[in-house]
Amino acid sequence: MKISVMAAGLAATTMVVGVAVGGCGSNKSSTASSSSAPSSSTSTTSSSAAAQPTDYSTLLIKASDIPGDAFTMQPPQLNPGGKPGVAATFANQGDTREIGDTILVLPTASDAASTLQATITAAGPTVSGGTPQPADVGTGGTLLTGTSPDGAKAITIFMFSEGKGVVTLEFDSAANDPVPPDGALDIARKQDAAIKNGLPA
Repeated sequence: MKISVMAAGLAATTMVVGVAVGGCGSNKSSTASSSSAPSSSTSTTSSSAAAQPTDYSTLLIKASDIPGDAFTMQPPQLNPGGKPGVAATFANQGDTREIGDTILVLPTASDAASTLQATITAAGPTVSGGTPQPADVGTGGTLLTGTSPDGAKAITIFMFSEGKGVVTLEFDSAANDPVPPDGALDIARKQDAAIKNGLPA
């Protein structure tokens, strides 16, 4: 369930992020159609940018930031859903609890705020029995708790922005063993601090 909720959030942000960068793409197209020389230089610039994506993995919390069970972080995924940022999954030794941590990096704080709202809207229907509530973390911090639609898992999600970054932290566990919101909030605040310290304004 964690993956589908996070995927829904990324799908919702596709339109928002696409609008932010869409103008640039159309300018490149019109430049390319008006002259073959700029097209060649644009293609070279684009391919070098694509070959060197920004590594935002240093913005992620560490496994040691998670109290209680010993958690292990799986290899981070750069540019989740084709968007600038990073995503990683942390799992405890018994694989009874998982934490999905997704950070998207937008061009501006205003874009991040719009993307956060789209993420909150997309996450709502994927969690049964939950209503978004304010959370004291980052900007626009929102907490959503409930279960997966099939009732098999308990889900707690924190969503917030910090500057140009948008964070979705999803905690999955057995339906009868939900993650305590206070403990999840502590981890969310650690993630917020990592972005404050590591992401240029």
